[in-house]
Amino acid sequence: MEWPGKLLLLSELQVRNAAYDVSLSRFHLTWKRRISSPVYHPFRPSLYHNVLVSEIISVREEEEGPSKGEGKVCRHAFTVLYVERCRQHRWQLAEVTFMCPEGALCQHWVSSIREQLNTITSRPKHLLVYINPYGGKRQGKRIYEQKVAPLFDKAGISTDVIVTQYANHARDHLRTEAELRKFDGVVCVGGDGMFSEVIHGLIWRTQIDGGIDPNGPDQILRPCLLRIGIIPAGSTDCVCFATVGTKDPVTSALHIIVGDSQPMDVSSVHHNDTFLRYSVSLLGYGFYGDVLTDSERKRWMGPSRYDVSGVKMFLAHRSYEGTVSYLPARDVKGTPRDVTRCLSGCVVCQYNGKLLSEQSARCKMDEASQSGVDGEWRTIHGKFLAVNAASMSCACPRSPKGLSPAAHLADGTTDLILVRKCSRFSFLRHLLRHTSKDDQFDLTFVEVHRVRRFRFMPRHRQSDSDLQLQETGKRQTLSQICREAPACGCAPAYSSWNCDGEILSHTAIDVRVHCQLIKLFARGIEELAVFEDHNNPCTL
Repeated sequence: MEWPGKLLLLSELQVRNAAYDVSLSRFHLTWKRRISSPVYHPFRPSLYHNVLVSEIISVREEEEGPSKGEGKVCRHAFTVLYVERCRQHRWQLAEVTFMCPEGALCQHWVSSIREQLNTITSRPKHLLVYINPYGGKRQGKRIYEQKVAPLFDKAGISTDVIVTQYANHARDHLRTEAELRKFDGVVCVGGDGMFSEVIHGLIWRTQIDGGIDPNGPDQILRPCLLRIGIIPAGSTDCVCFATVGTKDPVTSALHIIVGDSQPMDVSSVHHNDTFLRYSVSLLGYGFYGDVLTDSERKRWMGPSRYDVSGVKMFLAHRSYEGTVSYLPARDVKGTPRDVTRCLSGCVVCQYNGKLLSEQSARCKMDEASQSGVDGEWRTIHGKFLAVNAASMSCACPRSPKGLSPAAHLADGTTDLILVRKCSRFSFLRHLLRHTSKDDQFDLTFVEVHRVRRFRFMPRHRQSDSDLQLQETGKRQTLSQICREAPACGCAPAYSSWNCDGEILSHTAIDVRVHCQLIKLFARGIEELAVFEDHNNPCTL
């Protein structure tokens, strides 16, 4: 609540021929209806409105206000476009028109609101936009042109739009050609694959420009300065769902316009001294790796291929032997078994992010990772149905809680989930808990650790012929045929890693979490109570 002394403007204006007391402060625009009768009317529309100045999109002066009477008296007016919250974390664009008794007062209101908007330096003015026209249901270009571009235009944001022509087009353009200094952010229109392209190009470019070798697993990477926006238009939009709470393109566009900023961890995946990929959501070996590998052969089925491959791999019930070594996250707030989720303004991310930045400045993390002290690293050997590393909750409409409900977006850790070999029925119990409210880690064959770094070594290492087979898809020897067709009784020697929906070429990997390496145009999932405003007609 603002004190009257802090008000910048206070006037009696009209909204739809009703008198309102309208006030403007540095942080709020409010309008309250004047009522002559003290009688309470429970079904009367809301008499009081309060909008944050930071969530005002724009203001415009109307050329001619509504006419009144036969004489057509012109009334000066201005319209304010602002964010209105709906259920399920959705935002929409709303507007209200205020009528002023004289033109000078109208212009004063318009200039005052614009002055306050100009003080918000976090808002982007020039964006680089990549559109994937082939992802999901091939609706990316239509979604951007019909739903997003008009909002950017109303907010006064200029854009350079590139429609990608081939796989990794955005990644390659960011690495070599894009003039990043011209832009205030990068926006990708597509699914998680398109977002992965953008972060791979942007992170790589940032390291090269900073003189850092991205191939070094012990390198401390340089954070990216440009924020990234995601307009969901793919078959899977896990990252958008976890950072905004919905897969609505209008909501994501409004988050970009108001200049939200959500830091995010990124894991770098290496094999020996060779960089493989970056990961922001899920690294999965065993079940999830097998599902992705099998689904790639069924791309003609569309999104339903994941369900078919999931059932097939569940029935196959394969386990893999290997060794997991990990560096536990010490002195950090939060555990994987917490009941609270990572929400907007998360204190866990703030505390742990500050802690890790201080340790990084003193190079403690780098020294510990290079020295390999036995007291730091822990090792687990066994047969696993799944080895998963969740850097976020990995929540989606099918799994509202995700693989690790208490995982955090920006705390510098990942949740390492080990599912040991068990019966098919027990594994089904574990999978079903992803869609329920039960503690999915409260099972004897499941263990979870919050870690900063981990390594995995399969018992059976890949040979050159195995890698060639994986890349070409050709069956060259009898042993390879047995691996592809386990019905003969031969169990496959190793699985594949699912890295944010892409298959890694190696199974022996070294993974390190880089705290808050990138920033998104998002603010995290807000508390549910914020969206349940019963005075808001959008929620009724």
